[in-house]
Amino acid sequence: MNELAKKVLAGDVRSVARVIRNIDDGIPSVKDVLIDLYPHTGRAYVIGITGAPGVGKSTLVDQMIAHLRKKNKTVGVLAVDPTSPFSGGAILGDRIRMQRHSLDEGVYIRSMATRGHFGGLTQSTRTAIDVLDAMGKDYILVETVGVGQDEVDIVKNAHTTVIVVIPGMGDDIQAIKAGILEVGDIFVINKSDREGSDKTLSDLRLMISMDQKKHDEGGWKPEIIKAQAIFDKGIDDLLVEIDKHRDFIIKTKGNLHSRRQPEKVREELIEMIKIQIMTQIMDKLTRTGKFEKAVDLIVKGKIDPYTACENLFSD
Repeated sequence: MNELAKKVLAGDVRSVARVIRNIDDGIPSVKDVLIDLYPHTGRAYVIGITGAPGVGKSTLVDQMIAHLRKKNKTVGVLAVDPTSPFSGGAILGDRIRMQRHSLDEGVYIRSMATRGHFGGLTQSTRTAIDVLDAMGKDYILVETVGVGQDEVDIVKNAHTTVIVVIPGMGDDIQAIKAGILEVGDIFVINKSDREGSDKTLSDLRLMISMDQKKHDEGGWKPEIIKAQAIFDKGIDDLLVEIDKHRDFIIKTKGNLHSRRQPEKVREELIEMIKIQIMTQIMDKLTRTGKFEKAVDLIVKGKIDPYTACENLFSD
């Protein structure tokens, strides 16, 4: 077994950080480490937390960490942030709200950049989940950006998906209408002391009831939790509902290997193949100079980008 993989399995924080950095930087040699780690994945419980910017996701995650640690559970956190157009790094990478856990050996926190990926998750983040899983974390919390139907793919990688909204946002329920309802296992109305909280609650209940047929047929019925994360209110209720959803998964599927269901494995493999193909093609085009030549011709107005693309593939 790769020495670096051994250190990750032993829970060495520096080795975990190095592997995740290598994943993010696309270092080819990290693949050998991941191959060794993969058989040791599938034990952690993955919780996705998503919602619009400003709804208090980071504060909620911070409180969840504290509550899970009181139960002696180890926690890994992947905070997926928008990518800086200048540095390519995560804009909110400091994660100030979670700093109180930075010296806790039972907690590992890492910011990941979306790098423009619309789903809020990149292949790097998906792989980082496996690394923290192999590290031995009991829970992995993935906080991700994006709340549109085309933007949420945390559901493909999490056992339980938590959607966070706040009262008073004109488009919060509109975003849910766009498809969030289909992926949310639990809804949290954060900052519930604000005006409009009851209306948001009734709107959510109405929308959930529209899917009553699925619930009557044994499907999971999402619960709605009112919370004030900054005051540590509603966190216990949220964790109780997460445990209920976990029990539901075990009861209906027989195990917690929902991340390895055929459709999810298929999607992840397709994504990996796309990345591999794109990388190989771009490497070849860059190495031969054809790509830069095409760019130059487009800039000079001698060719359009559509024809240039066709030419690059036909050569």
